[in-house]
Amino acid sequence: MKTLYDVQQLLKRYGIIVYMANRLYEIEVMKLELSQLYQMGLIDRMDYIEAEMVLRREHRLELDYQKKIGDKK
Repeated sequence: MKTLYDVQQLLKRYGIIVYMANRLYEIEVMKLELSQLYQMGLIDRMDYIEAEMVLRREHRLELDYQKKIGDKK
């Protein structure tokens, strides 16, 4: 699992589709949903860790992007 799309596809397998107007919020909700799937034992530890790492990276990149956009205004 290497991209946000991969994480979305993992969640989609369990009927979870996250769409919000703010990408940062989407990532945060995906983290919550992923955690719930893991706690319920529906996904294995390795998938959870890989997906969590992708979401952390995407969250950091999105924060940097929003900061950069905010600085230009």
